[in-house]
Amino acid sequence: MAGHSKWANIKRRKAAVDAKKGALFTKLGRELISAAREGGGNPDANFRLRLAIEKARAANMPMENIQRAILKGTGELDEGATYEEFVYEGYGPGGAAVMVELMTDNRNRTAQEIRHIFTRHGGNLGEAGCVAWMFKKKGSIIVAKEDNSISEDDLMLLALEAGAEDIKDEGDAYEILTAPSDLEPVVEALKSAGVAVAQAEPAMVPQSTVPLTGETAEKCLALIEALEDHEDVQNVYSNADFQT
Repeated sequence: MAGHSKWANIKRRKAAVDAKKGALFTKLGRELISAAREGGGNPDANFRLRLAIEKARAANMPMENIQRAILKGTGELDEGATYEEFVYEGYGPGGAAVMVELMTDNRNRTAQEIRHIFTRHGGNLGEAGCVAWMFKKKGSIIVAKEDNSISEDDLMLLALEAGAEDIKDEGDAYEILTAPSDLEPVVEALKSAGVAVAQAEPAMVPQSTVPLTGETAEKCLALIEALEDHEDVQNVYSNADFQT
């Protein structure tokens, strides 16, 4: 989220979900299913699947689980359930826009649970399109400073030459933004230059932010964390700018 170090947030979320490996593997498995369903089961020809496999391996997901999820996505293995992908939109405390990407085999149950989470944390679920216009789809690449010795200037030059649109200093990491179609070539250029990429994925980037402080910021962050903890939630995006 804006104003809240994305890399710090990724590490916090990973640490929290790692305590519940089953929930983490469920989310990763569904991303693998979706990626394979969309672009086929060959990671060499399916960049989204390749990213999903890398993320699953980084979380120590067993290769057997990875392969089974891919086969479910390609239809070669009966998954026993039909997963539907959709997006919910709403508002958090302080009027922050929130977009939630979900994947579930029971839309009615998930809808009730997501609505309850919004209400319990002082937010409200809105109609389709109520906040989507505030975001643009981008490619997001996280480069952790602790894993790299490259200078910001050299990283910026490398990324921009490869087709990136912008690079942001997030404190303990850099976030590189690209057009969706340029995500793959920029990632490959970084890796070819020896840059360790901590995370790369499509993302919904807010075009403007809402500054939040004090109790309002805490409540909004609690809402986002509760949504992220739900097993059917794949990604949460917000334009909240948490002020320190």
